[in-house]
Amino acid sequence: MVTLNRELIKQLPKAELHCHLDGSMRVATILDLAQQQHVELPTTDEKKLRSILEVGMDCQSLEEYLRPFNIVNSVLQEAEALTRATYELAQDCAEENVRYLEIRFAPILHTQKELRLNDVVNAVLKGKVMAEHDFNIQIGIIICSIRHNDPEESLLSAELAVAFKNRGICGFDLAGAEKDYPAKDHKNAFYLIVNNNINTTVHAGEAYGPESIHQALHEVNANRIGHGTRLRENGDLLNYVNDHRIPLEMCITSNLQTKSVKSLKDHPIRFYMDFGIRVTINTDNRLISKTTLTDEYMLAINTFHLTEHEVCTLILNGFKSSFLPYSIKKELTRSVVGELKSFGMWDDTDYYI
Repeated sequence: MVTLNRELIKQLPKAELHCHLDGSMRVATILDLAQQQHVELPTTDEKKLRSILEVGMDCQSLEEYLRPFNIVNSVLQEAEALTRATYELAQDCAEENVRYLEIRFAPILHTQKELRLNDVVNAVLKGKVMAEHDFNIQIGIIICSIRHNDPEESLLSAELAVAFKNRGICGFDLAGAEKDYPAKDHKNAFYLIVNNNINTTVHAGEAYGPESIHQALHEVNANRIGHGTRLRENGDLLNYVNDHRIPLEMCITSNLQTKSVKSLKDHPIRFYMDFGIRVTINTDNRLISKTTLTDEYMLAINTFHLTEHEVCTLILNGFKSSFLPYSIKKELTRSVVGELKSFGMWDDTDYYI
């Protein structure tokens, strides 16, 4: 019998599907870039800056959770900074054996200086290529649009995703505050995305009810749901998600911080797992939430008393739910199953994609 301790979980191959570039930077890098770019920060003391950017458990809402992003993005307005941030995020993930990583970001947020949208995307893709060369990791890039911005900006972001399809962009996302900003307002962007056969994921059911998830699925054709903590409030929709094997990108720590759930014990991940939902574990924002993927797995293991088989199922769900081409996904998943067996963690042949 294997002991599910932190050292083991860190060593196991993992996939991360919900990770924001700007919310996962290193504090030291933010300080360094600010000095290079002559950007004024609230403080130049690393410890104090970290305390400002890490929201903690006393955060009261999603809107409050999003506030530190203005500080982070102030140093992500140059190509070299975007490349560096992408590379370092991949390095941090590779150090805990994240074998497949999907990084998401909103290009529109990085055009406050002289960068054009295509410059922003190329800078991130450069960091991806460098990281894949240097580390044992595969990376997909997801372009985000923002709910509370003009839907015309979403259409522009969608056009960008279409232009960079098969050049490192693996999907399209809708992020930001849910309340009063329905997904259906961005239908035109998603019409373009879906008709160009691009993968979709939508933040939904995080700070708003299951109707937000319903819109994500039926109004803009989401292939995956970001968070989905409130899915359990609608049994019919819950069954639909389960029957169609629609993955949920769950981020336990950030769900607590944004008050998507009242307390850790109220988090629905155990219920979803028992019900058969294809659940994945993710960090959301490594810096803002002060977490790693290993931390998130350990939080789930210790809180919900997960078994070896359940941990392996979560790990494989991550790879099976990726936006990789099927043939690559199949080979990568088979390889991961072999590694899990070498750790004495998996004795089941049922790992269908």
